[in-house]
Amino acid sequence: MQLKVNRWAARMFPATAIWTVGILGLLLLWDASDLDMVLARVGAAGAVFPLRYNWFVNAVLHDGMRYAAWCVAAWLFVGIWAPTALLSRLTRAARVQWLVSLLVSVLVINLLKQASHTSCPWDLAEFGGIGTYVNHWAWGVDDGGPGRCFPAGHASAAFGFLGGFFVFYPVSRRLAFACLGLSLTVGLTLGIAQQLRGAHFMSHTLWTAWLCWLCGLLVNSVAQWRWRNDTALSAHEVS
Repeated sequence: MQLKVNRWAARMFPATAIWTVGILGLLLLWDASDLDMVLARVGAAGAVFPLRYNWFVNAVLHDGMRYAAWCVAAWLFVGIWAPTALLSRLTRAARVQWLVSLLVSVLVINLLKQASHTSCPWDLAEFGGIGTYVNHWAWGVDDGGPGRCFPAGHASAAFGFLGGFFVFYPVSRRLAFACLGLSLTVGLTLGIAQQLRGAHFMSHTLWTAWLCWLCGLLVNSVAQWRWRNDTALSAHEVS
């Protein structure tokens, strides 16, 4: 079973790597456009974001979804030793890999946020704040606002689970793509909600999705490399 799983993962890697690079190119094209400010102005009514204090957007799509993400993360953690539902179809190594992928994704997003000088839309003068718009890749350039807004931390509550695609793919491609679709759908929903609140630009959400996917791909690559080394070592010891 383990041999079959890793053979499928090896075949999957070239395609996922190509898709990862291709989507990176699209993201760079987005950054070269002015779509962030265009969409921010659409979400704002004049100089304010009318949904900034909306109960549903704040209590359900922000706070509620954050708590839901913590519950799923706790399920993954407990599932390493006591798997239930879909986790029972995965090996313990695969369950550990999914949890590690989630933790690495959230850590990377938060470290980038702490280092970023990019402020949120609602912190810009055009929308009632004090800052001026500066591209999020202008590292070290202060926009006059509080910064620490890029990438989108809240969306990582869903995108962080993209690593599930890699652990489910060798077992069931249907489950793998279901996990991929659900993570992307929920993450984009959270990102759009944050956009309407004025808490993020759309590029922040898109980059969070790509970075979480990249973390899942890299964690999967490390897991496969370790499996190959362990297999080679075992074969050498037997011979």
